[in-house]
Amino acid sequence: MPNWARQLSEKYYSGAYVQFVLHQNVHDLVPLRTAGPLSFVPLKEFLQKGLFGQRQIVFDYDRGGGLSFATNEMQVDFRSALSGYDSFHGSNYSAGLPRNPDGVLGILDNYLRLRLLDQRKIAFSISFAETVAPAGDTQSLSPEDRNALVILKRWAHSPQFLRQDVTICLIAENLLEVNQSIVQHPGVAPILIPLPDEAERLEFIEWQLAATPLPPGSDVTPAVLANLTSGLKRVHLQGLLAHAHHNRTPLTVKELSARKRALIEAESGGMLEFVQTRFTLDNVSGSAGAKQLLRDAARAIHKGRSDVVPMGYVICGPVGTGKTFIASCFAGEVGIPAVTLKNFRSMWQGQTESNLEKVLALLKAMSPIMVIVDEADAQLGDRSSSGDSGVNNRVFAQIAQFMGNTEYRGKVIWFLLTSRPDLLPVDLKRQGRAEEHIALFYPDTDEDRLAMLHAMLKKTGIQLGSAEVEQVFLKKAGSLSGADIEAILVRASMKSVLEGDSTVGVDDLVATLEDFIPPSYPAEIEMQNLVAVQECTRRSLLPERYRDMPREEISRQIAEFKLILGD
Repeated sequence: MPNWARQLSEKYYSGAYVQFVLHQNVHDLVPLRTAGPLSFVPLKEFLQKGLFGQRQIVFDYDRGGGLSFATNEMQVDFRSALSGYDSFHGSNYSAGLPRNPDGVLGILDNYLRLRLLDQRKIAFSISFAETVAPAGDTQSLSPEDRNALVILKRWAHSPQFLRQDVTICLIAENLLEVNQSIVQHPGVAPILIPLPDEAERLEFIEWQLAATPLPPGSDVTPAVLANLTSGLKRVHLQGLLAHAHHNRTPLTVKELSARKRALIEAESGGMLEFVQTRFTLDNVSGSAGAKQLLRDAARAIHKGRSDVVPMGYVICGPVGTGKTFIASCFAGEVGIPAVTLKNFRSMWQGQTESNLEKVLALLKAMSPIMVIVDEADAQLGDRSSSGDSGVNNRVFAQIAQFMGNTEYRGKVIWFLLTSRPDLLPVDLKRQGRAEEHIALFYPDTDEDRLAMLHAMLKKTGIQLGSAEVEQVFLKKAGSLSGADIEAILVRASMKSVLEGDSTVGVDDLVATLEDFIPPSYPAEIEMQNLVAVQECTRRSLLPERYRDMPREEISRQIAEFKLILGD
């Protein structure tokens, strides 16, 4: 049996549990090993034929489809009992069960107790349990939902069910969408069904290829497929292989990567987006110390020493210093998948936490992976719960717990990008979570500015007409940020293109520099410089003018700027 099924069996045989909540990867295929050959079946079928195959009554209920029994004999038995129920109560449920779940559960309650008198062994599941026992405050639930909740709780601690052979499985993709009074009930055990690991994917791929072999021209072996498809379900793999087989389309590594990205982005509901970059840390100008730190981490990962890699990084500095760029360049350098965490917050109660749970499960399954969180101070929240019914607090707790799990060291690497690291909660940026704090600053020497110009030329693909253009740039550039320099080059390039030139000449650059007015917010920029200095965990990364500045002076100046800015 799969590990989760063994865990369920162990808890059942302990005699302490009747009811289980199966959650996470519940809409996938499960390996079924019976007397016949290996097969992969939906979870409901696995429960009915595999885990509960020896029970005398096995069925499933879902709010939309009603009741479905494992065999015709079980169906006939229920129909017979239902006729007796109608005769006694004067109802007519034989013609059709109630549409409301509490009505169905009430009938099942009578049926279960009747068959337990006959010493029957019973197991059943409730699919889409979040629609039968939805999350939320009990007072806000409808009367029907409250009634269903009461019946489920009564079953969970029924002495009769505990004494006799009864097992109830609630099935829900997301545990947070099920009413927490059920999930946290002492008679209920949550069972997490994880995404398949590499060995499980390989077993399924080999089984599937026996039925739908890949067409000629495919350059992936089963082992390569299993290795490159972390984060995918078996049903995803089945679709990939069947598509290639039936359409006679060779499955290549490039095609596989593209399909995997699309599948995971769709599975995450758009909350994860893969980072695709052609750049490495060689494309980053200046910031030699920061680049060396990141290169060291990349080398450790390449050597298989994930145990020495930081859990995460805080990349801070004023706006326009290339925080996002250096993170994406590290993704190109290290060679592991990288994703950007998009907005997972929702206006609906419980949906934010549910979204985050799904995202974290995907990250765990896709490891090794790096996660980029832009504007992290706004995205990740804090312990505050004022005005949001505690959502911020719960989200913060979920993220902090995941980030602090040392099992993921070198497997899930966090990059928290922010120009205001002082607004990041201390719990997220402490040692054991985002351990290295790297500060980036505007270029402040001619050497740095020239390096930044070359980096932006390489990034944009723009060509200069002559070396004289570089000298003109150094004379007129002043203290521009990397983002400013990129904007100037793009504008100058547009001017040259419209005039029919293929390169940026001196006149193009001079005209653009003289016309360019950078956004002017010196107080904000200086405060962002200071909080980056205060946050940086390595003195060697700081510009000389800040390197020996007393910490007390930095704190004093930050406090003054906050007063000036009303922050």
